[in-house]
Amino acid sequence: MRWLLLALLIIPALEIGVFVWVGGTIGPWWVIMLILLSGIMGITLAKQQGYETWIKAQQLMKNGQAPTEQLIDGICIFVGAVLLFAPGFITDVIGLLLVLPWTRNPFKMMIMRWIQWKISKGKIIYRK
Repeated sequence: MRWLLLALLIIPALEIGVFVWVGGTIGPWWVIMLILLSGIMGITLAKQQGYETWIKAQQLMKNGQAPTEQLIDGICIFVGAVLLFAPGFITDVIGLLLVLPWTRNPFKMMIMRWIQWKISKGKIIYRK
């Protein structure tokens, strides 16, 4: 929980620093345009990726399989969409990495390892 509080303090400060630096380089109106453009494009991409993941999960469930990978994809896409919606260049880059399918895989592997670790410690109980 401490890391979350620390992140909530550090990330906005870094974003302000990047805004000032980029604004001094290209101008404040361009910064505003880039923020709006990245938000709109990011949310559109997240919506499309989320829909594709939803369809894949439905197909797996119709075949009697558990959509475990699609659930983790959905979590990554949701977090990425939230970060893309938040104004800022750092959060946009992280959000884009979570939304794009070819850059999402390392995050998925980390989440899967974390869940397996929690299961092995008895923090998460899994029953069939």
